[in-house]
Amino acid sequence: MMKAKTIAIIPARGGSKRLPNKNILLLGGIPLLAHSILYAKENQNLIDDVFVTTDDDSIKAIALQFGAKVINRPSEISGDFEPTITAVQHVISSLDFEVENVILLQPTNPLRPINLLQDCFEKYEKLNANSLFTVSQNHHKLGKIHDNQFVPFNYKIGQRSQDLEPLYFENGLLYISKVNVINNHTIISEDAFPYVVNHVFAAVDIDTQDDFDFAEYLLHKNK
Repeated sequence: MMKAKTIAIIPARGGSKRLPNKNILLLGGIPLLAHSILYAKENQNLIDDVFVTTDDDSIKAIALQFGAKVINRPSEISGDFEPTITAVQHVISSLDFEVENVILLQPTNPLRPINLLQDCFEKYEKLNANSLFTVSQNHHKLGKIHDNQFVPFNYKIGQRSQDLEPLYFENGLLYISKVNVINNHTIISEDAFPYVVNHVFAAVDIDTQDDFDFAEYLLHKNK
């Protein structure tokens, strides 16, 4: 009997609005999408197969060029407001083998610390976690605005930044989930382990040209 596999899934739609064709723009000389494919390939001791799910022919060609397998995403689950989970579930339902773990890599987070996946997967297995996702500490003084008044949320006016109660944000670098979590229509289970990443790469999530330029800067700085 074949052992259930650990697969990487990279969801990459065409037709991005704010930064047109962002998944195929060249970052450091290779398409944005390719960074996540190559990262998965560098972790082949953990990952059995790398799949790109897409509705776009240019993205398919790049995925194949860089050694990923392609799952054609149907148009009905390729819209702007479609959650990632439906694409991930579609990939799993398209496969003819059993999957145990899914590693989700978003192409819009192209820069990841080299040992991050190894460290995360080790923690995930050690805890026998249902899912794990990466978070980073937020260092902003946050508040809400009510009736044109700023109401501090995580601090008192005049408090020093270094004395703030720590808050964390989901940075999107990577997600690991058991397949039964995915089948339950989510990627992050309620008992998911938040893996803290204190690295400048966690600040990169490409949605605009400014985000892209920042990623380009960090890539050259960290070569």
